Amino acid sequence: MKKLLASTCLVFGLLGGASASYAAECGSPTIASMNWQSAEVLSAIDKIILNEGYGCSADITIGDTVPTITSMVEKGQPDIAPEAWADTLPDVVKRGVDEGKLVVAATALPDGGIQGWWIPKYVAEAHPDIKTIGDLLKNPKLFPDAENPNKGAIVNGPQGWGGTVVTAQLYKAFGAEKAGFVLVDSGSSAGLDGSIAKAYERKQPWVGYYWSPTALLGKYEMVKLEPGVAADPAEWKRCNTVADCPDPKPNAWPVDKVVTLVAKPFSEKAGPEVMDYLNKRSWSNATVNKLMAWMTDNQATGEDSAKHFLKENPDIWTKWVSADAAEKIKASL
Repeated sequence: MKKLLASTCLVFGLLGGASASYAAECGSPTIASMNWQSAEVLSAIDKIILNEGYGCSADITIGDTVPTITSMVEKGQPDIAPEAWADTLPDVVKRGVDEGKLVVAATALPDGGIQGWWIPKYVAEAHPDIKTIGDLLKNPKLFPDAENPNKGAIVNGPQGWGGTVVTAQLYKAFGAEKAGFVLVDSGSSAGLDGSIAKAYERKQPWVGYYWSPTALLGKYEMVKLEPGVAADPAEWKRCNTVADCPDPKPNAWPVDKVVTLVAKPFSEKAGPEVMDYLNKRSWSNATVNKLMAWMTDNQATGEDSAKHFLKENPDIWTKWVSADAAEKIKASL
């Protein structure tokens, strides 16, 4: 019995030593929480998993894409950017990696950040012939403008958004005006969301600019129209994204690469188990859309939504962590 007790104590002592070692390696990392829902939730998930599963003392710092990534390259802080839209600052990210200041960990959103023109799923099902922008432009009367029913309406985002500029340029490039469509200014983010919600609740046709992942697409099923043309990155940069460019060409909206960035100094001291987690942790746009819809409906914080996700989706997140960490995280919820 004494031998058994001694052996048990030894095992727990070794496990305790391992936990202390992981905690010492991990330290007190800072995690950037960007100012949109999916990034807010993901940063909260990282904090819970690192702290409860790996003994870290992680804390969240508020950030945004440009200042966060720039600071990570120039100052080595924050330690982790869970949802970095790398294509926003491709040159800065490349420089950070080339100079050994940044590590690109998991692809946070394997589906990528998706932008484009969308129609409700019920419209797509009722009109299976409408799959591309070209197909859409043959059917202006199906998407009547509220002020001029003889014209079709394409709803744009509010002024100041990059997607609004691109939509206006693609409207010109694809000859939408000649095809009988007008471009409608939604006025605001709320106005854009409201136009989709109103159409969906009345089962009316709608087409316009939107993106994924978002809470709205978690609530209302939408189908993105295919461009029907090959992507031309050089032309995209030259004209499709430039508001006053006079001669835009039809083009395909690129999928934005969304990754987890880790400051190199932290990656070197964090320990293999922590980096293994950060290299594995990713989720689909469908999962994120559903979670953000729950977050919006319940007016939940990022932390509340993170706990909800961890409680409801062990089949997803337990694949990211070690078995030992999974048990600790489950016990903490």
